[in-house]
Order: sequence, then C-alpha cells, then structure tokens
Amino acid sequence: MVNHTPTTKTISLESYGIKDAEVKYQLSPVELQELAVAKGQGVETSNGTLAVNTGEFTGRSPQDRFIVKDDITKDRVWWGNINKPFESDKFQKLYEKITAYLSHKEVFVRDCYACADDNYRLNIRVINEYPWSNMFVYNMFLRPSEEELQGFTPEWTVINAPGFMADADIDGTRQHNFAILDFTRKMAIVGGTGYTGEIKKGIFSALNFVLPVFKNTLPMHCSANVGKDGDTAIFFGLSGTGKTTLSTDPDRSLIGDDEHGWTNENTVFNFEGGCYAKVINLTRDQEPEIYDAIKPGAILENVILDDKGDVDFGDTTITQNTRVSYPLYHIENIRKPSIGKNPKNIFFLTADAFGVLPPISKLTPGQAAYHFISGYTAKVAGTEAGIDEPLPSFSACFGAPFMPLHPTKYAEMLSAKMKETGVNVWLVNTGWTGGPYGVGSRMKLKYTRAMISAAMDGSLEAANKDNYHLHSVFGVQQPRTCPNVPTEVLSPRSTWNNDEGYYKTAYKLSQSFRDNFKKFEDYANEEIMAGAPNLK
Repeated sequence: MVNHTPTTKTISLESYGIKDAEVKYQLSPVELQELAVAKGQGVETSNGTLAVNTGEFTGRSPQDRFIVKDDITKDRVWWGNINKPFESDKFQKLYEKITAYLSHKEVFVRDCYACADDNYRLNIRVINEYPWSNMFVYNMFLRPSEEELQGFTPEWTVINAPGFMADADIDGTRQHNFAILDFTRKMAIVGGTGYTGEIKKGIFSALNFVLPVFKNTLPMHCSANVGKDGDTAIFFGLSGTGKTTLSTDPDRSLIGDDEHGWTNENTVFNFEGGCYAKVINLTRDQEPEIYDAIKPGAILENVILDDKGDVDFGDTTITQNTRVSYPLYHIENIRKPSIGKNPKNIFFLTADAFGVLPPISKLTPGQAAYHFISGYTAKVAGTEAGIDEPLPSFSACFGAPFMPLHPTKYAEMLSAKMKETGVNVWLVNTGWTGGPYGVGSRMKLKYTRAMISAAMDGSLEAANKDNYHLHSVFGVQQPRTCPNVPTEVLSPRSTWNNDEGYYKTAYKLSQSFRDNFKKFEDYANEEIMAGAPNLK
C-alpha cells in the first residue's frame, strides 16, 4: 500500500504560462474522488468506487493524434495516417491558448514517473483540468515517495484540458479535440476530450520513440507476468483479445498489463503503476482479480449503475469500451518492483472472428516477425455501424497508433531478442471456434488458460515436440494434444465440420494478411516474408 499523506510541497505554474491558477498539488485519491463527486463530475457505486462519464469521447481518437515535425523527428518518425505531422509554431500557439484557458482556474497537478527500472525512469508532471483525470494519473503512473517529490524535476509535461476546444481552421487540428506530442519541448497537450486513455497513451507514444532511438531498448504494447521459477511471459494483443485477463493469473505475479520495455540486460520492466482494463461483461467467476480490484481508489468509466448503485457490466448503453483504472496494488499477486527477468515465452493474442486460426500454435522467428508487424485481430459484426460480418483488422506491432517509428524497426529489435534469448513465440486465438462469428462460438477462457499454462510449463512442447501439425494455410505449428484441453478443440478445421467452408474462409483471411503486408514488403527481409501465409 502507498502512503496517501499529502505532500507539503507547493508549486507555481507561472513558468508554463498558467497564471493565477488555484493549484491543487499531489492530492490523495480520496481527496480527488470527493472533489469529483462534489463537482457533479462523478458518482460513487455501492461499494464506494468512483464512476465517471468521459463525455463525447469514450475511446481514443487516433485521427486526432499528431507529432510535431522538427529536427528530432523529421527523419526518424514514420509519417502518414498514423503519425500525422504538426507544425512547431502551430503547437506553440495552441499551447498558449490552452495555458490561457487554464489560467485563473482550479487545476490539479501531479508529479509522477514512468518506467519501473531506474535506469530508464522518466519524470513527468501532469496538469489536469478535472480532479478525476488527476486521480487517473495517480492510478496509472508510478508514484514518487515524499522524499523524492522534494527534489523532483520533471523531464516531460502533459497538459490535459478536456473542456478546451480547438478551432480546426485556425489551430491546424482536424477537429476540436487533439493529442499532440512535441519531442523538442518534451511536452504533450491533450484537449477537447475527457477520455483518460489519451493521457497515458501520449507518454507511451513518447517512450516508443525515446527508448529505441536513444536507449536501444524495445518498447512493447504488451502485458507481462512472472512465474514462481522466475520465468517472464509477455502477452501482445489488441483491445478485446484478453491481454489483461490472461496476464492477470493467480499463479503468477503481474508485472503490468499494457506497456513494457525489454532491455539489453534481458529484463522486462513496466512503464506504469496501474492497470486500465475493459469491464464489458465482467464477472467475478471469470476474472476475479480484476473484479476485486474495483474498489475505492479505482475509477470506472462510462458504466451504467442501477438504482442501488450497482454496476451492470453487460450494459453497453454508453459504449462497449467500458473501463476501470486502478493502481497495481489493488491486485494481490504483483511483482515488486515491476521488473521481470529471463523472458521464456511470448504470446501473440488475436480474437479471430473468422474462426480459422488454431487456438494455439508455435511460430518460427520469421513467422513471429511477420505476425508482429501484421498485428492481426478481427472486428466483430454488430460492434460498429455498417459491419454485418467479421472484418480483419491489422495494427502493426499490436499498437500502431502508439508507434512513431516504422514497424519494421520494432520487429527487427524483437527478432534480435528472440534469437538472442531463444524465447518461444506462440500465436493464440482467443476468438471463434467451430465457425466464424454468428456460426461458431467464442473459445472458452478455461481452454485458453490451459493452453497458455501448458506452453509456459513446457508440457505443451513436451507433448508435441516431434508431432506438430503444419497448418496448410498459415504454416504455423499446430499442436495435436494439450493437457486439460479436448483434442478436437486444437484443430480449427475439425471444429467446423465443413472442410470446404473452412478452407475458403482461411484462404480469404490469408489474402487479407498478404494485402495488408504489401506496404511493409520493401522493408522486410526474406526470413520475414517466408513467414507469410500461403495463397490458394
């Protein structure tokens, strides 16, 4: 548990251009929650957890994320639809507007840091318009001691003003909301959106540039945990694939659920001090650690409460992206400090709504690099307007919106780590079996957990070492047997009971992989290209 005693330090924001502000510095979560409720910005659930509505935006807005194009970034950033350039002088003018907006207001300031490994520590100052946004920052970043605060010097600054609306025609943004990184000023400004994920992803994006360019360290959009024998497992996956769920394991210590670095010393460290989990259809039976972490100090976003103040986790009236943030210490079984050694297994999680990928398969280094660059999952019918059947979705490195460099840069670093350490890489389908979405069913969580456990304890490899089945379309090594998993579940083709339909769908997905990868082919070597799926 962290000491919540308020710091005696006070600060001024005049140097930022924020004048005559009433600065609330380093308030405790209890104080921030009381203020949020008093201001009508949130309510308390039946067990005392703060619940807020983030307003117009209930998720990130990738099209409104920009990076200032300057001497540091112009020749390094992979510019395009993901990394949109922003002019330095326009950033300065927008910065002056947002600081003027915060002047004469009550603002909430928190000094914190990212990166649990002291060799990579990044000191951050976050200036928030809303108390619950500042409480989110307390939960999600690492918390300095009182002694550390007395001599704290921030390297990066985040200014977050949900109520400030940009004028796109004048300010150079796409619309009224924005999230902009400036690597020369070492600053992020976020406005026009109350979605708290923009704050943490801004710093994550900064580290995804700084660590590989200046520290020769691989940043990863992944979760990680450690076994009793000290082996570290890494879980990559896009939203909805089970990254947080599967890494939160009662038999293993959690390092973190979203953002990590992998060093040359072969250690893995968490960037954050908390977790930010999806809570749609959350139950205690399925995910007890996350369910029990929802208590005073946590923040629920965009959930629906009944008359008694109980949360209806199945209600998606506001959004399907219902979330909870909580500090790591809300989980009992955590790694202290949040650093692991000796990575042994990497899991690429995908929710394949086409139901053609095996529930678990082993990858060669070339296949691992190919699937890492691809970052595949699927959008399910009914989740977005106009989608009436599954659609393939690709996000390079399982986190393209946060990756300022070309994806092959991260893939090359990962491949080098794999070869250096001999780590096993597994592709895990947490999506559909027995047919595509609408025909088949979602893979049972207990089976996925069993397969991952078998991969980590070596029993999966022992049972299939000379007996893997080579998937005829994707070429991956598909196990024929796994402890505590029915044999028929391991073969997606068998679960369909319709070979023609299965192969037709499998080759269709294979073509989607190939089409998506065309933009990377000029940067990929022969080994990576050999990892591509077969065409009919």
